[in-house]
Amino acid sequence: MLSYLIELLASFCAVVVVLTLHEFAHAYVAFRCGDPTPKWSGRLSLNPLRHFDPIGLICFTLVGFGWAKPVAINPNNFRRYRLGMGLTASAGVVMNYLSAFLFYPLLCVVVSYMPQIPFFYEFLRYLTGFLFAYSLSFFVFNLLPLYPLDGFRILDAALKRKGKVYDFLYRYGQIILLALIAESFLCDIFVRFGVWQMDNFNILGWFMRFATQYLGWPITALWGLIPW
Repeated sequence: MLSYLIELLASFCAVVVVLTLHEFAHAYVAFRCGDPTPKWSGRLSLNPLRHFDPIGLICFTLVGFGWAKPVAINPNNFRRYRLGMGLTASAGVVMNYLSAFLFYPLLCVVVSYMPQIPFFYEFLRYLTGFLFAYSLSFFVFNLLPLYPLDGFRILDAALKRKGKVYDFLYRYGQIILLALIAESFLCDIFVRFGVWQMDNFNILGWFMRFATQYLGWPITALWGLIPW
């Protein structure tokens, strides 16, 4: 029971860090591109309370992927619309990938050199592992081209809010996203009760595992060159 509580605490702390860095990156890049809206709305901050979305946080807690409160921006303030939109939309996922690159060696240091003090070592082991895993997970998840994720914002920058594809994803993207999360959650419940076959039908879970392993390989391979 205590081990589970330590794992839960480490998971929550990791979510706080990953979500905060992601949203701060959006706000900072938008501000640097000429839009003061994130600063006026209090989002140019590393205070986690300014960035949480309740539904996204619950989804992240339950199934391992979710979202934060989108940063409010006014694209008309950008000095160059498409460039500003593209950089702002991609800032969060870039931050997550860079964070994963930096969190992995911390995990290696904890595993290899940290004295195994009861509870303290276990917490740090979970925390660094979750920081790395959640950073990659958030990176992949947010690249999906579904509203309100970053992948849709990048598509927005490319299409400049035009076209049938844009209209469809804007109107139905959140419904599709919630349906995929619900389906993944139900499949996970079946698996926990021993119905292992349901894991094959976990569309979002399968995609996330494949993508995070594939995209995480350069990080683990590079840092793996160091004899920890």
